[in-house]
Amino acid sequence: MKNKEVAEIFRKVAALLEIKGDNPYRIRAYQRAAQNIEALTVDVEELAAQGKLERIPGIGKDLAQKIKEILETGTLQKYEELKREIPPELLKFLEIPGFGPKKAKIVYEKLGIKTIEELEKACLEHRLARLPGFGPKTEENILKGIKLLKQKRGRLPLGLVLPWAEELVSLLKKKSPVDRIDIAGSIRRRRETVKDIDILVTSKNPLKVMEIFVSLPMVEEVLLQGETKTSVRLKQGIQVDLRVVDPECYGAALAYFTGSKAHNIRIRELGVQRGLKINEYGIFKGQNRIGGREEEEVFAAVGLPWIPPELREDRGEIEAAQAGTLPRLVGYDEVLGDAHVHSKFSDGSASIEEIAAYARKLGLKWVGICDHSQGLKVAGGVPIEKIMEKKKAIEAFNKRSKDVKLLCGTEVDILADGKLDYPDEILKEFDLVIASIHSGFKQGEENLTQRIVAAMKNPFVHCIGHPTGRLLGEREPYPLDMERIISTAKETKTALEINAYYKRLDLNDIHARAAKEAGVKLLIGTDAHITDQMSYLHLGVAVARRGWCEKDDILNTLNYRQFKKYLKDIVSWKLKQKS
Repeated sequence: MKNKEVAEIFRKVAALLEIKGDNPYRIRAYQRAAQNIEALTVDVEELAAQGKLERIPGIGKDLAQKIKEILETGTLQKYEELKREIPPELLKFLEIPGFGPKKAKIVYEKLGIKTIEELEKACLEHRLARLPGFGPKTEENILKGIKLLKQKRGRLPLGLVLPWAEELVSLLKKKSPVDRIDIAGSIRRRRETVKDIDILVTSKNPLKVMEIFVSLPMVEEVLLQGETKTSVRLKQGIQVDLRVVDPECYGAALAYFTGSKAHNIRIRELGVQRGLKINEYGIFKGQNRIGGREEEEVFAAVGLPWIPPELREDRGEIEAAQAGTLPRLVGYDEVLGDAHVHSKFSDGSASIEEIAAYARKLGLKWVGICDHSQGLKVAGGVPIEKIMEKKKAIEAFNKRSKDVKLLCGTEVDILADGKLDYPDEILKEFDLVIASIHSGFKQGEENLTQRIVAAMKNPFVHCIGHPTGRLLGEREPYPLDMERIISTAKETKTALEINAYYKRLDLNDIHARAAKEAGVKLLIGTDAHITDQMSYLHLGVAVARRGWCEKDDILNTLNYRQFKKYLKDIVSWKLKQKS
């Protein structure tokens, strides 16, 4: 639970060093350490206690000692020194996505702006455009960043919040007298961002449950404590509402507190048509409660089959349930492989053997080792002369591995002119080619769309990676004609990626559903740079489920031999079309 706290301090140290104009390698070391600590699926405190901090990628003796200092004191001497040197207002500005330290410093020194509200007003009045190196576009981007920051303050990525919720549930099961317990709310629906955590329980001793809940180590503040509802704020800043409900209405309460609001209204309306009242306390005919112990009873009362939580958004699921056409959503256990993992051949921290070992631990059967291409120097892109070395290493591994298999892949960069970062004679050597945009985000909708369209028309490209380029709470999607992207994907039999990294989830659920309905195949990859990040695969499956996707829509449900054959067949088909 300390991971976010340690990562945040490291991230702020990096920002303050950048304002000072410090050594870029030192800045990058803190940034990388923050990213890797935040992405850990184990508690950094446990690693410290076991003396294993240096096993975290990017953590040497010096940073390991600094982590220990934060865990022991709650802060870092280096961080406190930097805060004394640099005005605290500048740190607030650095929370704005896309507003860099150098520009923040100029605004502070030249205009005396000290708050985000003053900054927003100055942009609207076009006062920043008069500064050297600024202009109307800069003001527009800062305003977009402020809007993103406000959204970020309200909601957090699912991938961050879900582990906290699961930890709370685990502790309550272990320490308190709960009988039934479930996470509800937008987490249960697997929305990409979450405002708070809702937990439902039944118990014969509600007061004891609440007493233990408020004393849990991650609780920062008790907002409300009662016998049936208690609200707290965690040290991570998010609110948690714990409700103890009567076992006789547990299913009705679970349905109600799972939501969404629009879905619940539709269920209540269907109930009214049948002379029923449906709420969190059960299903009522007049004054008599006639059901509600199980969630299925709520749906059955209005003539519907049980609807999976991921679909409960009032986007046609009621009508599909009535017509008997609800999709059989792809199962979390039906995904056999992770299509997009980076290794030590580029900027990943793990060897191919370590990646395979983690895949085995997750129960996966195959992994696509898709390292960056040569032009992406900042990410240690693989030069052409090292590709055959990687290919041979993967072939040798596959010969000796009886279970997990690897695909020799690449995440090839789509360049500014739409060309790819490797020539075709190199691309044809790979088992799997994912083409992605990593630069030139401000080119405009037509140019960005055309770059992706051109990449899909390449006969050796199997998939487009993180198609819209968004980072939740940090960077908005770049402008694309998604209708054209999806139609071209269908025409060229190119898959679109659901990037499962918790800050991306790109494609999102809306676009995933549009792709599915157009007959476009989807491929899920974690984009993992450390092995722990491979555990985010389930977040990509959640996006697919929210997008109404079934097993046949997702290429990851193929076994290794089927998937490899599919990839070869796509290249053959594309080459035939080209000729």
